[in-house]
Amino acid sequence: MSADPTRAAAGGPTRIAVIGAGIVGVCCALYLRRDGYDVTLIEREAPGDGASRGNAGALSPGSCVPLSMPGTAHKVPGWLLDPDGPLTIRPRYFPLALPWLIRFARAGRPGRIAAIADALRALHGRTFACYAPLLRAAGVEALVHRTGTLVIYESEAALAAAATEWTLRRERGVPCEAIDGDGLRQLLPDLSDRYRCGMLLPEHGFVAEPYRLTRALADHFVATGGRLVRAQATGWRFDRRRLAAVVTDAGEIAAERAVIAGGAWSAPLARQAGLRVPLESQRGYHVTLPEPGIRPRLPVTDAAAKIYATPMEGGLRVAGTVEFAGLAAPPNWARARRLVDLARRIFPAARADGFTEWMGHRPCLPDSLPAIGPVPAYPDVLCAFGHGHNGMTSGPVTGSLIADLIAGRDPGFDLRPYRPDRF
Repeated sequence: MSADPTRAAAGGPTRIAVIGAGIVGVCCALYLRRDGYDVTLIEREAPGDGASRGNAGALSPGSCVPLSMPGTAHKVPGWLLDPDGPLTIRPRYFPLALPWLIRFARAGRPGRIAAIADALRALHGRTFACYAPLLRAAGVEALVHRTGTLVIYESEAALAAAATEWTLRRERGVPCEAIDGDGLRQLLPDLSDRYRCGMLLPEHGFVAEPYRLTRALADHFVATGGRLVRAQATGWRFDRRRLAAVVTDAGEIAAERAVIAGGAWSAPLARQAGLRVPLESQRGYHVTLPEPGIRPRLPVTDAAAKIYATPMEGGLRVAGTVEFAGLAAPPNWARARRLVDLARRIFPAARADGFTEWMGHRPCLPDSLPAIGPVPAYPDVLCAFGHGHNGMTSGPVTGSLIADLIAGRDPGFDLRPYRPDRF
């Protein structure tokens, strides 16, 4: 498949560079190839080696609850003091994280929640529809499962305390089903008796192996004529404010448009195009139990511990926690090992022999929304980063939106909430 000659004749771009080969970047590259562009995917590592390798695999079209909600800030001290809590901030990093945390707290004010929830639902609600043509073309439809997801609580009081979150979902048309204790045991016979109730999100699902999915899509991109370059993008060359090339440590790559999809490493490239964004890494951990002796029929979220257990090809993956420590600090593997204990709290019979550990960087903006769209000073450069905990869900949707923007098509909904210059 070659670049569309009619597009070039109309004066549009033909050469596009996508920087970053995680799930978001790969989906952007594939959707642009479907439009006939000459696309180069630039990645310093192998495709999928970042957050796309070790995430929880969640596909959550109904995910519309912002991370920062009214009252979240008051919970932070307790989380920080709890060794099994969902949040930790390394002391040396706290001064660097503080400006982001202040913005995060402001994003949770009551007057902002509805608009953020609307924008999250609009973006995430299209995940299966936008994945479908990519999965079909790459022959990996079997990796995606639409099983639903179960959110579990230890008491009716705990569920009642989360009423605002469930109201946000219902008001935006997200199907939700209340499940009592007996219903939990019917769905998950191996579940601990400590859980008394839950909520089923029937339209949700998961990817059985996120890394294999990302690699398969990247391979398909190359097979259809896309170019994959192993290099570190370091900057831009502009000619009269129009993009001429992406500068890399392996030389320049000519391009009329570029997409920044570098995940948690995107901010320096955006800054070189005149855009400052408050992008922070929320470091996440997982453990995979290769032979747990159980296999849940669907993913499970412990609402209190904020961890996610997914039945994957390689075993039971238990993922979660948020750690602020920046991009360079070494992993704190004790955070990962605590997930083994939390896994057994959910499934007491689970075996952890030979478990593996992983840490990755979630690219997060303070208002829980990604940056999607052109950089104002240099509109030939587009942003596609900041997807936080929802990269697998929003990756294909972002890819379709980026393709629409470059082609001048109507994307079908309001993109202003995701403006890169909104901060």
